[in-house]
Amino acid sequence: MRVLVGPETDDLTRIYAAPRTPWLRVNMVSTVDGAATGESGKSGSINNAADKQVFDTLRALADAIVVGAGTARIEGYRPADTPIVLVSRRGDVPEGLRGAPAGSVLLATTATAPGLGEARDVLGHDHVLTLGDDRVDLALLKQTLVARGLVDLLSEGGPSLLGALLAQGVVDELTTTVVPRLVGGDHPRIVAAPALDVPLSLHTLLEHDGTLLARWLVERPGGFEARA
Repeated sequence: MRVLVGPETDDLTRIYAAPRTPWLRVNMVSTVDGAATGESGKSGSINNAADKQVFDTLRALADAIVVGAGTARIEGYRPADTPIVLVSRRGDVPEGLRGAPAGSVLLATTATAPGLGEARDVLGHDHVLTLGDDRVDLALLKQTLVARGLVDLLSEGGPSLLGALLAQGVVDELTTTVVPRLVGGDHPRIVAAPALDVPLSLHTLLEHDGTLLARWLVERPGGFEARA
């Protein structure tokens, strides 16, 4: 485990590099009292400069960004330099990602999705992946993206997608930021799912002005092959 204080921006690429590929990490932010959003209902209302540095670093390292369509809509996602892979059981494409350059936005959905036809019209048939009948098969999504050469995968949640990724056993790493704030109220946690028990191993812990930034490796049967 690395424990560092005051991370330097130039070091973050090395610190957060995936130890091997394929690799799927999920990046989430929360307050000390466990809230994944602030009063606006967005994660952007609780993040800070240290979190933004890591956010930008992880995006620069990633071959693709996997995000729930609801989170993309709430957070106001726009096309990025890195391909965005939406996950939506209903086949929803948020307004801000319509009209993006061909291939810059993919959609993982189901064969029975009510929005399937419209999604194909908006994104193009080749960029809509039907992976399951009534739920998105996230293990198959990972395999499909890897087959396309997208091997360093970053998910930005939200909580429901993180819960599903954990339940389906496809997460290699959880990257977390805990900001030094308390917000109270009724806010979601970073995982929204039925009961889970996913053992984690702390790989790296950084501290910057009270913000705690951590890399947690998901424990696999037979040991921690991911350890760098």
